Amino acid sequence: MPSISAKGLQMPASPIRKLVPYAEEAKKRGTHVIHLNIGQPDIKTPQIALDAVRNHTIEVLAYSMTEGSEQYREKIAAYYAKKDIQVTSNDIIVTTGGSEALSFVMGTIMDAEDEIIIPEPFYANYNGFATASGVNVVPIVSTIENNFALPAIADFEKLITPKTKAILICNPGNPTGYLYSKDEIQQLARLVKKHNLFLVADEVYREFTYEGRKHYSILQEEGLEEHAIIVDSVSKRYSMCGARIGCLVSKNKEVVQTAMKFAQARLSPPTFAQIASEAALDTPQAYFDDVIEEYAERRNILISELQKLEGVKVAIPQGAFYCVVELPISNSDDFAQWLLEKFDVDGKTVMVAPAAGFYATKGLGENQIRIAYVLKKEQLISAVQILGAALKKYNG
Repeated sequence: MPSISAKGLQMPASPIRKLVPYAEEAKKRGTHVIHLNIGQPDIKTPQIALDAVRNHTIEVLAYSMTEGSEQYREKIAAYYAKKDIQVTSNDIIVTTGGSEALSFVMGTIMDAEDEIIIPEPFYANYNGFATASGVNVVPIVSTIENNFALPAIADFEKLITPKTKAILICNPGNPTGYLYSKDEIQQLARLVKKHNLFLVADEVYREFTYEGRKHYSILQEEGLEEHAIIVDSVSKRYSMCGARIGCLVSKNKEVVQTAMKFAQARLSPPTFAQIASEAALDTPQAYFDDVIEEYAERRNILISELQKLEGVKVAIPQGAFYCVVELPISNSDDFAQWLLEKFDVDGKTVMVAPAAGFYATKGLGENQIRIAYVLKKEQLISAVQILGAALKKYNG
């Protein structure tokens, strides 16, 4: 039998999706599964985006430009200008989701066996993108005790080697919900300039911050033009996960020119999704005001309910719509599977994402889960009550 590649065998399974078969079996048994495991918002997609596709007049569904339509990229640049991020359409490559943008970044700035430093826990697919590119992830631990704040710069410096090419952050963070401050971004800016590294920021949750906090982008930092690369997406901002449209943004011309070669290899991003995404940029601010208010209420209720559970520790998210929860258990993978296979309360159970998959350091996160608060408040309350009952039985 022909053999599978070593790279393929090393590709990590998604900690978010690997439990899906157990959830499907639970549903077949008649169990109602409350999904806390995946960041699929239940917020309605802006009608203006849906109407743009519904009312199109295209007669030939042709390729778009490799870098995305010029009109769309100009509107993206105008969107960034409103966020005090000064870029042009030529600094932007439209991609098939933020995932493709990250893949392009890996291919553009790194060779096989190069290293990228990432504060952990981090978005699980970073491991997958790195493995696919032959790149080594060098994790640096952030902890629930200080809400997953930026690790000390001195600890970053200890990890920098001749193979180090970049530092990658998610801001606000998935899975932690941590929002890096302007001071923390400036600390990283000084570090990457000192060691001549790239600073890559996954900023797909930029819109979602709480208690009046402001997001500070790496592209707002002066003097970082040759070092900074943004990865962005419409998926969460406009509740358009299925559109699969994102972008890579950098003022470094060589980065953009090189990434374009990877973009040319996949021809072009999807046309209809670009039409919807371009229209979505005209979404009124009132939409975001309502969405942020809703997520803030969900966050507050979720945290309040979790804090009532004995032995549970929860980080307080400042952005995005996730939180990391530490449970009085030893193995969250086993617990998450048990919830789906063997436990219910009045025919209901919950599906969570075991947090070990969000770490690169073996052994970390094994007593933690990630919860996505993308459900109605009543469902979140019910889910935490079920979780509390489950912990008592599991530990009993």
